Amino acid sequence: MADTSINETFSELDNIAQKLGFLSPEQSYTDKISVWPMISILGVYSAGKSSFINHYLGQTELQRSGMQAVDDKFTVICFSDDESNQLPSLALDADPRFPFYKIGKQITAYLQLKSCPIERLKGKILIDSPGFDADQQRTATLEVTQHILDLSDLVLVFFDARRPEPGSMPDTLKHLVAETINRPDFNKFMFILNQMDTTAKDDNPEDVVAAWQAALAEAGLTGKHFYRIYNPDAAIEVEDQNALKRLEKKSQTDMQEIHKRMDNIEIERTYRLIAIIEDTAKDIQNNLIPQLQNLLKRWKKRVLVIDGILFVTLAVVIRTWLNNSEIALAAQNPIVLGLFATGTFILLISLHLNIAKLTANHILKRTNNNALAQAFLKNTGTSRSLFMIFIDKPVAWGNKMRSRIAGVLSKVNHHVQELNNTFANPDGLKAADDNK
Repeated sequence: MADTSINETFSELDNIAQKLGFLSPEQSYTDKISVWPMISILGVYSAGKSSFINHYLGQTELQRSGMQAVDDKFTVICFSDDESNQLPSLALDADPRFPFYKIGKQITAYLQLKSCPIERLKGKILIDSPGFDADQQRTATLEVTQHILDLSDLVLVFFDARRPEPGSMPDTLKHLVAETINRPDFNKFMFILNQMDTTAKDDNPEDVVAAWQAALAEAGLTGKHFYRIYNPDAAIEVEDQNALKRLEKKSQTDMQEIHKRMDNIEIERTYRLIAIIEDTAKDIQNNLIPQLQNLLKRWKKRVLVIDGILFVTLAVVIRTWLNNSEIALAAQNPIVLGLFATGTFILLISLHLNIAKLTANHILKRTNNNALAQAFLKNTGTSRSLFMIFIDKPVAWGNKMRSRIAGVLSKVNHHVQELNNTFANPDGLKAADDNK
């Protein structure tokens, strides 16, 4: 991340979350953020993903393309000063600057790195995916795809206009559309119907578009995220010039918008990072802390109820036991009485701690949020269990921590204003001063 002040705000947010237990000391919210802006190209095989990348970079041979799946790897493409190189997955797995650092050997088998001296690549990385519907690698593809979706600053999802029945791919539409539309970062997705030049030979090309729009709408996608393009470098010959002009106009308009977002990815990324900080801080304050408090109340109530039942039962047993005349006589000895009291106390403490631990584990089984589960464990350790009666709030939570979160949110506004000053100038004063 280029902006040092944003890095500092992330560090402050990390420290807050670590003290509250939502992150371990080794974790950071930047773990899921690539060092460089990241643009991912996903989609079905033969949808023209590789050809699109070649056209965008002006390199006809950088990525192989064809009618069938020609590559079974996710290719990370970045800039280099020298000639183009293709590097093994180790180059990604062992370098923390890339988005696949220590992702695991099972996944790295599907990764490779390519570098090339193309100016348009400077300051960003592209990821070209294998065909989504390559069944032999479906599990690994899904895992890598989810990882990519989380880290990417822009995601281009390609579909093939040559496929006349988009509804026949419900599984693909589910994973690439239905499961992405409710994401808080959905605006970074662009859904692209590619190879539109092939529809010019149809009696009504708009029927193809309508079929795709209907299929995508059924998966939940409507509105401005849908684009129609074709690659002029790989286009077929179209005899109907009127149809060609209509296709060219729409394709060029959409292609320009796609390229513009790719070229300006650093700007979008910076705003996205600020949004991540704001959303995370608000999530801690408004969601995670209240949920943690509810879990702790439930834990505390259950432990005390079980404690009460067991302790009453134990008291009855001890009283009955002491009614035995021989035992009662022995208990009059101060040493015996002291040992008995000490043993009883240790037994009660041991029972209480075990009850607290078992109850916490039972509650954890129903907790799907990893950050929440991590903080809950921190709040139900031995010391907190011993003094639970006197504890009414989570670890480190109080007015000071609320003030720190408020400070992070205040910094968010400052970051946005600084960014706006770079790219917007409503009053025009600076421009006017420059012209004097």
